Amino acid sequence: MILRGTKFQIKVWNEISKIPKGKVKTYKELAKLIKKPKAIRAVANACGKNPYPIKIPCHRVIRSDGTLGGYSGKGGIARKKNLLKKEGYNFERI
Repeated sequence: MILRGTKFQIKVWNEISKIPKGKVKTYKELAKLIKKPKAIRAVANACGKNPYPIKIPCHRVIRSDGTLGGYSGKGGIARKKNLLKKEGYNFERI
């Protein structure tokens, strides 16, 4: 798959692709992983611009307070929650 976006977006999307099924990372954790610890909002924006919402599993990225945050894929936040449930994510941790 050829990703089209800014260098920053592609870096974020590649990191998101490493998150295993049933697990989540926060926007803040992703920012730290790409060595841009203060770019939390930019990471969230890159998630929102994700051209492949299932192949690049941005549904596995949540807010630091444990809430789901947004989801730009079809179906919005309800779909994000369903995808995480199907993958076996334990919502009791939130």
